[in-house]
Amino acid sequence: MRDDELLTVAEVMARLRLGRSTVYDLIRSRRLPSVTIGRCRRIPASALGDFIAGQMERAA
Repeated sequence: MRDDELLTVAEVMARLRLGRSTVYDLIRSRRLPSVTIGRCRRIPASALGDFIAGQMERAA
């Protein structure tokens, strides 16, 4: 996964093994940063990596 890659919500769902509603809840609560391009929502791969790292720190 490249750091400058933009992921779709479906790709994030698959990587995190979460449902669509949960991913959008993370976006709405600003726990998972995203950008809107036209009508499309995209999540930077680096933001997903940061989110996962933060979750791992909390779990430890």
